[in-house]
Amino acid sequence: MSIASAFVEACVEELAAPKPGNVHVHAAGHRMTVEDFIRSAEVSAPPLCRAGAPLGLRIRDSVAATRAAVGQNTNLGILLLCGPLAMAAEQGATVDAVIAASNLDDAQAVFDAIRIAQPGGLGSVDRHDVHRPATVRLHEAMAEAAQRDSVARQWTNGFADIFGAGMTSYDAARTRWADPCWASLAAYLTFLAAFPDSHVQRKHGSAVAASVQQQAGQVCGELASCADPVVMLPRLLVWDTALKAVGINPGTSADLTVATAFAWRLGLHFARDDG
Repeated sequence: MSIASAFVEACVEELAAPKPGNVHVHAAGHRMTVEDFIRSAEVSAPPLCRAGAPLGLRIRDSVAATRAAVGQNTNLGILLLCGPLAMAAEQGATVDAVIAASNLDDAQAVFDAIRIAQPGGLGSVDRHDVHRPATVRLHEAMAEAAQRDSVARQWTNGFADIFGAGMTSYDAARTRWADPCWASLAAYLTFLAAFPDSHVQRKHGSAVAASVQQQAGQVCGELASCADPVVMLPRLLVWDTALKAVGINPGTSADLTVATAFAWRLGLHFARDDG
């Protein structure tokens, strides 16, 4: 399987999982549809996985292709995570090595990508604001946001959450159940239960994010002890409807899930390159 095919397949699989609050084949939401995400995956895969391309350009060109195709931000977090994974797979390197080798041009391209995507709640910050020219490399810029954003945190910890709890739950579910969508659901609930979802926290505050996290922990435990996850579908869809009714979208957990499914297909594992 090519790296680009693995990326599209991971995106499509995640959409098949009935992820409460997020877009999936059972229900659209937040003014986005499954078709928006499939189209986004298809148009972003070629630039994201372009052999020999610099990291920053992979991400910027993928975001630009998505914006041109669907007219909105459907996959910025996915691309920020999957760019280093695609490059690591191509080079036979660790994600740490890929990020460590990135330069100021890569940082500027990623800043451009974030501005193109126009994610909700972007705002401005005192240091390393994407609305100003990049003055530091990506690792340092991401470190500024790592405490408040789980995607940024992966860039500082070797993707430890993805290769750790995410991959463990995903791989176990792939072994246990025939339909891989349940592996994506298992990873999604694992992330949602492990820490407050960054997107929920930005839009709705810490208390709401903590409440969703607590609910996810309960559902995650039920899924782990379930012989046939299909029986949980009605409950999952009830929770899904309730979250979407008040605009709650655990989008960061979904981004981490796609990255986990992508890394699994690429055979990547956790490894720190401390130089």
